[in-house]
Amino acid sequence: MDTESTFDATRLQSDLREEVARILLGRTDVILNDSIALFPFSAPQPLDADYCGRLGTVLVRLLAAGVRDGRIDSRAGLVVDLHRLVGDRGLPVEGLFGFAYLTERAALDELSLDERIGSTTEPWPLALQLVRRASFDLLAAYTDRIQQEPTAAAVTDRLTTLHTRAMMDAVLTTVLQRAERAHSPVSLIVFDIDRLTEINESYGYGVGDRILERMGIQMRKYFRQEDWVFRHGDDSIAVLLSETGRTDAMDLARHVLGMVEERLQFRDHRTESRVQVTISAAVVGAQFTTEEPVDPERMVFEAESALERAVRAGRGSIECVDVTPKAMSLEIAARYLGCSEDAARRLLDEGVLEPSPVVSQMITRDSVEAYRRSRRPKVVEPPD
Repeated sequence: MDTESTFDATRLQSDLREEVARILLGRTDVILNDSIALFPFSAPQPLDADYCGRLGTVLVRLLAAGVRDGRIDSRAGLVVDLHRLVGDRGLPVEGLFGFAYLTERAALDELSLDERIGSTTEPWPLALQLVRRASFDLLAAYTDRIQQEPTAAAVTDRLTTLHTRAMMDAVLTTVLQRAERAHSPVSLIVFDIDRLTEINESYGYGVGDRILERMGIQMRKYFRQEDWVFRHGDDSIAVLLSETGRTDAMDLARHVLGMVEERLQFRDHRTESRVQVTISAAVVGAQFTTEEPVDPERMVFEAESALERAVRAGRGSIECVDVTPKAMSLEIAARYLGCSEDAARRLLDEGVLEPSPVVSQMITRDSVEAYRRSRRPKVVEPPD
């Protein structure tokens, strides 16, 4: 592409950014009406419509700024205003993220009707991408902002400086909702440091903490800005990947395992020998092909079960699971039914539970639901 063509493409994108931002600001009232109508008013105190309107106005203005400028600075006045509004009513992070997602949805619905850049026009795919990117930047800027506050412990793990498990629960719901709407893949990787308990017992807990700290630093450098990296457990780190299928997530997991083996070592001062650090991983991929959602809690359960299998398989192992709305693993079926995995396996062997015809080593959710209903005690109506 020559210089003139590159300049024209850049100018066209800049014009589109300005146009999208202008439409968002001009239709703020309509966007707010749609998003507030869907927003669940749940908080420590009831949220009135006036408060939601003020909060939503800031979200729309931030979304427009993110589209227009290509980034949102966590120090910007609008981010400060958002943080103040959230603090005024003690709105939980997951509540804010849910409202931000509904605002994004309402904004895209309005843009899709525009004659110049709507869903039937050539600029629409880029306009769609600009809004979604700005929505992510909004959440990232807010997260950066609250990390600067004294209450940052609620969202930032002090040792690894990664996001906390509470943040993971809030973000996962929003990311899955967005993926469901766009029919795009989502992957969750959970990394576990092999034998960290033995390392702590043999070399001291200070060594284990340094390993976790260094691993957190390496993870932040390795993954994209739009990826979310969390402290998942005492010795595990989770990474949430938007618009990333299971195959690509597996490749990333393998590279991380190699990176850790190469860079994370420590010296045994008793023998002056080098001790190699390894990690195991679980990869869970969710592909949305229907309107039926994937439960965030179930996705985490699948990851934790797969991680347990990887740890049992030995150092440096990776276990992979596909999650679909209509299928679940044996481990999750057992949890769902309140029985052991052996009992669930017997039900599968006996034909009571049915294997998924689409995803290998998975069980159809319909057969699990049917068996669960069959075990419920029947209600006997009292005689008249």
